[in-house]
Amino acid sequence: MPVTIRDVAEAAGVSIATVSRVLNNIDHPVGAETRQRILACAASLGYRPNVAARSLRTDRSATVGIIADDIIGPFATKIIRGIQDRLRQAGYLCVIISADWDPDAEREAIHDLVSRSIDGIVFSETWHHTAVDLLDLASKPYVFVHRQFAAPGEYSTIPDERYGAHLAMNHLIGLGHRRIGYINGPEHYYASALRLAGYREELESAGIAFDPAFVARGDWGLESGYAAMQHLLQAQPRLTALFAGNDLMAVGAIYALLDAGLRVPEDVAVVGYDDREISRTFRPRLTTVTLPCYEMGQAAAQMLLDRMEGKAEIAAEVQVRGCLLVRESCGAQHKSTADCAAAAGEKRPSRR
Repeated sequence: MPVTIRDVAEAAGVSIATVSRVLNNIDHPVGAETRQRILACAASLGYRPNVAARSLRTDRSATVGIIADDIIGPFATKIIRGIQDRLRQAGYLCVIISADWDPDAEREAIHDLVSRSIDGIVFSETWHHTAVDLLDLASKPYVFVHRQFAAPGEYSTIPDERYGAHLAMNHLIGLGHRRIGYINGPEHYYASALRLAGYREELESAGIAFDPAFVARGDWGLESGYAAMQHLLQAQPRLTALFAGNDLMAVGAIYALLDAGLRVPEDVAVVGYDDREISRTFRPRLTTVTLPCYEMGQAAAQMLLDRMEGKAEIAAEVQVRGCLLVRESCGAQHKSTADCAAAAGEKRPSRR
């Protein structure tokens, strides 16, 4: 038999009403000692609240929906884990739906969640929303996390792309490089514009003139990194370093460098972005900037909690910073911080 609120009241020697006030966190004077005794009894008896009954009383379901375009994508799993961990701490259950890059499926998911009286929605790596969808959600708090294509909207949690590019470029410039190529992502991606801006800004702060001939464009794929590197080698054969807008393009660029008879990092140093699994298994191991997926998920969940609690002042946008993981492809000694290495699932060398 499930433990009831009556059982807790009898064990604590108080009224059912007093137990209800404490367990439902109702603003009513209850002594600290009594409160602690009730909570201890509830824990020892294994009391679990009846969510359905509470939902009828409070019009809250303690359930949050998460809609993602692809729940098994390279970033979505970590983002969703961050969301779920933070919401679980706050007592919420998560319902996760994959929209499969289909605007109609996403719209249907929104309506399904709202009809089931969820308390809020997190949109993870999505961009299809229409004005009708958002009007439908007007009565439900919602936030966005890592919108990949369009510019972030209101209540968004995104990576600090400029900062990540600054990390990569500052590292290469610090190693003495002045002729640094850059492979950017697709033009319609918001991240592409920001990472390119960070590349330019770091050059300018070091007194190095920006030259568009040192920039090529890829499509985030390995093959496009290979082609972009071939183009750069033809246009700028004396470049000594490369910053690639993501790890797959960085790996493609390394293959192009090797096919051209060049060594990495002896002839050309390479830094990527995202810290995908390939960056740790490829040889040479890829120096890269981490995409703070789990941390973005946690920040998005906290933003949603703040909205659901009706807090007056909530930032419209939260930018989360990654960190630089120094490995073999840049020619520098491994010097990643402990926090950054832990975020990437790495162990620091024992000699450090």
